[in-house]
Amino acid sequence: MDSKKRSSTEAEGSKERGLVHIWQAGSFPITPERLPGWGGKTVLQAALGVKHGVLLTEDGEVYSFGTLPWRSGPVEICPSSPILENALVGQYVITVATGSFHSGAVTDNGVAYMWGENSAGQCAVANQQYVPEPNPVSIADSEASPLLAVRILQLACGEEHTLALSISREIWAWGTGCQLGLITTAFPVTKPQKVEHLAGRVVLQVACGAFHSLALVQCLPSQDLKPVPERCNQCSQLLITMTDKEDHVIISDSHCCPLGVTLTESQAENHASTALSPSTETLDRQEEVFENTLVANDQSVATELNAVSAQITSSDAMSSQQNVMGTTEISSARNIPSYPDTQAVNEYLRKLSDHSVREDSEHGEKPMPSQPLLEEAIPNLHSPPTTSTSALNSLVVSCASAVGVRVAATYEAGALSLKKVMNFYSTTPCETGAQAGSSAIGPEGLKDSREEQVKQESMQGKKSSSLVDIREEETEGGSRRLSLPGLLSQVSPRLLRKAARVKTRTVVLTPTYSGEADALLPSLRTEVWTWGKGKEGQLGHGDVLPRLQPLCVKCLDGKEVIHLEAGGYHSLALTAKSQVYSWGSNTFGQLGHSDFPTTVPRLAKISSENGVWSIAAGRDYSLFLVDTEDFQPGLYYSGRQDPTEGDNLPENHSGSKTPVLLSCSKLGYISRVTAGKDSYLALVDKNIMGYIASLHELATTERRFYSKLSDIKSQILRPLLSLENLGTTTTVQLLQEVASRFSKLCYLIGQHGASLSSFLHGVKEARSLVILKHSSLFLDSYTEYCTSITNFLVMGGFQLLAKPAIDFLNKNQELLQDLSEVNDENTQLMEILNTLFFLPIRRLHNYAKVLLKLATCFEVASPEYQKLQDSSSCYECLALHLGRKRKEAEYTLGFWKTFPGKMTDSLRKPERRLLCESSNRALSLQHAGRFSVNWFILFNDALVHAQFSTHHVFPLATLWAEPLSEEAGGVNGLKITTPEEQFTLISSTPQEKTKWLRAISQAVDQALRGMSDLPPYGSGSSVQRQEPPISRSAKYTFYKDPRLKDATYDGRWLSGKPHGRGVLKWPDGKMYSGMFRNGLEDGYGEYRIPNKAMNKEDHYVGHWKEGKMCGQGVYSYASGEVFEGCFQDNMRHGHGLLRSGKLTSSSPSMFIGQWVMDKKAGYGVFDDITRGEKYMGMWQDDVCQGNGVVVTQFGLYYEGNFHLNKMMGNGVLLSEDDTIYEGEFSDDWTLSGKDNSGLIEQVGKCSLLPYFLKVCEALVLFLL
Repeated sequence: MDSKKRSSTEAEGSKERGLVHIWQAGSFPITPERLPGWGGKTVLQAALGVKHGVLLTEDGEVYSFGTLPWRSGPVEICPSSPILENALVGQYVITVATGSFHSGAVTDNGVAYMWGENSAGQCAVANQQYVPEPNPVSIADSEASPLLAVRILQLACGEEHTLALSISREIWAWGTGCQLGLITTAFPVTKPQKVEHLAGRVVLQVACGAFHSLALVQCLPSQDLKPVPERCNQCSQLLITMTDKEDHVIISDSHCCPLGVTLTESQAENHASTALSPSTETLDRQEEVFENTLVANDQSVATELNAVSAQITSSDAMSSQQNVMGTTEISSARNIPSYPDTQAVNEYLRKLSDHSVREDSEHGEKPMPSQPLLEEAIPNLHSPPTTSTSALNSLVVSCASAVGVRVAATYEAGALSLKKVMNFYSTTPCETGAQAGSSAIGPEGLKDSREEQVKQESMQGKKSSSLVDIREEETEGGSRRLSLPGLLSQVSPRLLRKAARVKTRTVVLTPTYSGEADALLPSLRTEVWTWGKGKEGQLGHGDVLPRLQPLCVKCLDGKEVIHLEAGGYHSLALTAKSQVYSWGSNTFGQLGHSDFPTTVPRLAKISSENGVWSIAAGRDYSLFLVDTEDFQPGLYYSGRQDPTEGDNLPENHSGSKTPVLLSCSKLGYISRVTAGKDSYLALVDKNIMGYIASLHELATTERRFYSKLSDIKSQILRPLLSLENLGTTTTVQLLQEVASRFSKLCYLIGQHGASLSSFLHGVKEARSLVILKHSSLFLDSYTEYCTSITNFLVMGGFQLLAKPAIDFLNKNQELLQDLSEVNDENTQLMEILNTLFFLPIRRLHNYAKVLLKLATCFEVASPEYQKLQDSSSCYECLALHLGRKRKEAEYTLGFWKTFPGKMTDSLRKPERRLLCESSNRALSLQHAGRFSVNWFILFNDALVHAQFSTHHVFPLATLWAEPLSEEAGGVNGLKITTPEEQFTLISSTPQEKTKWLRAISQAVDQALRGMSDLPPYGSGSSVQRQEPPISRSAKYTFYKDPRLKDATYDGRWLSGKPHGRGVLKWPDGKMYSGMFRNGLEDGYGEYRIPNKAMNKEDHYVGHWKEGKMCGQGVYSYASGEVFEGCFQDNMRHGHGLLRSGKLTSSSPSMFIGQWVMDKKAGYGVFDDITRGEKYMGMWQDDVCQGNGVVVTQFGLYYEGNFHLNKMMGNGVLLSEDDTIYEGEFSDDWTLSGKDNSGLIEQVGKCSLLPYFLKVCEALVLFLL
């Protein structure tokens, strides 16, 4: 176990960490109690149940304390001090959890252990009331082959159930109740089962209330979102509709199936029997589950106001049924609408008050879940696809803005009461028996008959005061609608058409998956899913209905929830922006606010100045750890308060208690809080040598920094980018790049803030800080953002924006001043904007300062000290570097403003920076004319030579600068070499010469290294600069050389000339790839020349010398000919082989022999396949000249002299019949002489025509 312990080099004072302090809920003593009997071991985590608790120490041991009725001995049932769980000795436990009366632990090898009360199977043991000792839970994935044990990361325990989060980010559940999220009605579940509804999703955390469950789930990537079907799979009704009436518009963006639930095809068959034959016990329990809701549904609604109220409060069936189907929430539904009639308002508030009193009176009752409940008889509640309704929301917002009133979205799913839903899923005992005995009704027929029955009953009970025409509801069924009555008649059809068009954002301010950062840091793209009992609204769906399966809380989408806590009957969600959303029971003010209804998440009002970074939820109270000015966490308590203590405590207008700041500053730095039923516990660290304080400073400032960046993004960037006219295309692109980089950096900071909050809950080892281990993430993000904002500044910055954008910024100048922390009211708008968007650079100095503070807490010789010291220097170095980049950008902007004109406009680029120019540094061109004007401007990527109205740009990557020696007569001269020019610059003084030489050399070196002069990550000091290399790789386009004009070379260079391997491309398509020497092709290379007439190309592969083909090579012509042999001066010269065409072509032939100056000369063999003959002999100037032999494939043989490809003079002719002729041949193919066979003797001339006719005849036969 030594490897699990802290290193000896850890900061001093490690033994003063994890101190346990405990309070009694409802009372606020000045000094809390120390846990009785607890020694000095450092506690990393604690968990509290109703009357017991567990502690996890830094060495992986688990201790239990409180009332432990499952223990065997009387001493152990109520121990005076925490007792060690011996069954876990030898195991290293990494996390613990407690339910109301049971406990769990997870070891480092992923095994879950459970012990305590097991009456509902919550310890995963069958037929056993108590589990006295930690017992390993066997969790195996039956879908895997072979069967594999599931490793667990985290446990969460409720009153009668347990959830486990596996290493593969799946949820496993056991115990009793609908809060398991399983498709089953057989309870208790003692064998862990997977929650299939969230299979395939990445679950980040689970939390359990008494009888409900929460899960934090990572959002799906956009490409994984499934398209929304047009119609419901069950009732075939339209899912999205819009109806334009005379006095109102009805918009439906979601659908509530009359069946109340949706079963998939496979599940409908499996669970039809469950829905057909529920037990009598189930029916009895149903009335108890819906006890609250039926009261509200039985009341008649007499006025239109009451109808609206019923819809918005979400306390009746109308507003809750759409949540059964998982329909999308719209944020405006959370706001209580304004009513013109004061009496109506009072009546509305009175009804809300009466309703809340009824709810409060039932909070203290403990449910009896030993028997199956209604939700257990309704398996597989279907959740909707997670899709966006932004187009519909924009339509509603546009309509609302047009009529000039704040319109609340009203949802109506028909007057289908919960009693009807209950009757739909259950029948009377006699009906049950009748249906069970009948086999003729299938699942589809049952669905259709029930759907029609429920629809008819709902229409009979419809109230006439509904905002929506009853005839429309009859045709639309149970769909949810947005009804905008009355004033919508003023909205023009053009506005509605415009609003209905989907607007695509030009830049996404929420970054996509960022790879390494998302793998190392907590994700902020999260969703909250809830299921279980919802009697107090603790599920957050706007109703009090139970959920059998996980359902997404849509109104928390985009809130960046990073942690969940579940109390007895309420829920808390902590966001990356240090805000808390709460919902559920608010009887004692445990939600931290008094807003109504409490069935949907609302923002808790804890502290107006400080953000919350850690939360805990007890049975009827909540705890909030907040950031303070001195970085010592403050603890707020909200919830049940003892009467004696609560009389003097502040109250809000509704009568519920406000959160109370506890006095615990003397305790130390609270790192973690845990809540139970009647007590809550805090783990405290002492600040020895400032180590703990420095960690809290880093975390607090990072969370505050993220909040500021989020405000800038939401209040400035997003509204600015939504404007129609921002300026020119270039301006918009630059601003979008700034917004994109800003958003990426903002997201990284948010992730880091969440990571630091988790870090403070753990061991707090400095070497585990992400900012140390993965510093490149931060350095790269800050550098990228600084590059984008300086590029924007160089091109003119915010001054380039069009008038609508400038007007928007002027209207919000006070906000900009507040965000940028500029106190001077006389500061110009542009200065404020520059200060605001360069704020992130200042954060790097804070990183360096805090890391240096942490380093001082370690010994100088320790590796932690060295690592912290180096990282501090690295961040400080980057801060200084980016500060220089800002000054360079401002200097360049000033230059463009000072020298306006066409030349500067053509030279102006976002990434280009001015380094120096010769107007303020005397520099002249040697041998320049008397009246010539030469202006030299050095940028970070080029040297510009300007003369009057003309200028030329010399890229630095292909520029060489060297000082002239005194012997050469250039005392103050600089020799500048470029690929096509060479000139000398004369400076006024040696000092100026040195400055220019240094500036040019540094600029060239920077250009070659990729536009960055930042030293390598991890080096604390700047790197000594080296002279730019003489040999380098670069790309250049020629403009002057006639042979290479407009050609582009990419490869190695040496002192201004291509030298080494490279690629040269001409605009007409010619290309050479190979070796160069002194600017010319030399060595082995490949050359391609396109032939436009034949739509093919000539291709040469071989050796070159001084820019010409020379040596062995292969030349493939566009005509199909191929020459393999020797070349010289771009011509065929020496021995070679020329193939003309192929055997199937019209004129195939082959020549092997000598070549001279691209012509056949000397001995060679020519094989004419078309004529069927072969010539072997001498050649000259591409023709047969001299002695030679001709052989045909048909038996003719000729040997003699040739002249200009013709047989001339003495020769021998041998025919196929062995006839031999010796004599002279003339150029008209006649012969004179003697036939050696003796058969022919004549004097004179004998024609060879018969022989050639015979040859032709044989050739034809051969071809056929």
